[in-house]
Amino acid sequence: MMFPKPVRALALASTVLIIFLMFQLLKRPPPVKESRIIYPDMRTDPNLEETHEPEGKLWRADDYAADNPNSPRINATILSLVRNEEVNGMVQSMRDLERTWNHKFNYPWTFFNDVPFTEDFKIKTRAQTNAPCYYELIPKEHWAVPNWINHDLVRESGKMLAKEGTQYGNMISYHQMCRWNSGKFYHHPALKDVRYYWRVEPKVHFFCDVDYDVFRYMQDHNKTYGFTINLYDDPKSIPTLWPETMRFAEAHPEYLKNDTDNARAWLEDKQRRPEHNKNANGYSTCHFWSNFEIADMEFWRSQAYEDYFNHLDRAGGFFYERWGDAPVHSIALGLFEDASKIHWFRDIGYQHIPYFNCPNSPKCTGCRKGLFTDGEDFLYKEDCRPNWFKYVGMG
Repeated sequence: MMFPKPVRALALASTVLIIFLMFQLLKRPPPVKESRIIYPDMRTDPNLEETHEPEGKLWRADDYAADNPNSPRINATILSLVRNEEVNGMVQSMRDLERTWNHKFNYPWTFFNDVPFTEDFKIKTRAQTNAPCYYELIPKEHWAVPNWINHDLVRESGKMLAKEGTQYGNMISYHQMCRWNSGKFYHHPALKDVRYYWRVEPKVHFFCDVDYDVFRYMQDHNKTYGFTINLYDDPKSIPTLWPETMRFAEAHPEYLKNDTDNARAWLEDKQRRPEHNKNANGYSTCHFWSNFEIADMEFWRSQAYEDYFNHLDRAGGFFYERWGDAPVHSIALGLFEDASKIHWFRDIGYQHIPYFNCPNSPKCTGCRKGLFTDGEDFLYKEDCRPNWFKYVGMG
């Protein structure tokens, strides 16, 4: 019996469709894009694992009222370098951190600017917190370009950096900011009795409820520095930073921690991105992204760090190149401090465009667990956590 031609055509099409669907089901899944492989031997972000608070003693939000003079608060502050015109971005950051953490602990906010803060800035920021707010002017001698810097060379260097595509390379105020954040902020008179700080910038986000005093955690567990995001830097911005560091280290071997205790291997790795190590003359360019940092200023005030910063400052790379406070802080920590005193705050959900730290925790909202970036796939190769975990661990 012959079926009508339309029926035969339909049957043939159905058969082809069934074969196609079976092929799709049976074929091997496509490989994971290399840019998304977090470890050489793993295909998942550790933030996909269930995230808990740090181990050990934690101080809860008891007796931390803003007006309690006998509260358990220690000599610490939330710190921000910010301009008047960034007030709306600062308010957004404050709302996030107050909602997730500081409304429970009421640590003061200290704002810094190279020009006086406006009343509008003060009114809007004070409205976001019950904690005290302090508005500080940076001394001119801390912000100005040093007198040993050749301004003609700075201009020419800036043009070259811009031509090479180095971000902010030709913006003198950015260079000044990096220098101040590297070696001047902790000398401000307003911070002379302050030991710990949490750095917060405008337009950042915090996603997770943090129910313990992070400053007490740093103090009680003998931590020097805390980070969330760990990245590679642009080698074009720091070609002589590592050679200058090695010159300093050769002159001051007494400042170096033993290589079994420090994080030097993380700084010198050349396996994962060999071109970075080559172009940065021996430096992997791995660094803690310092727009988030919780730190003990006693490290910056130490003789080792002060001598290191002064050596770099005299070398001129803050202005002739684009040395940032992130690699400067990170190199110093990696060489002069025990790696065990550096802590990954994996439980603090954080975003500074375009990167995230997104824990797997019921305390987090608005942040997809394990997300590193919501940008293009090529940004995944900028993640240097795998090297930190490889050489140091997840503590």
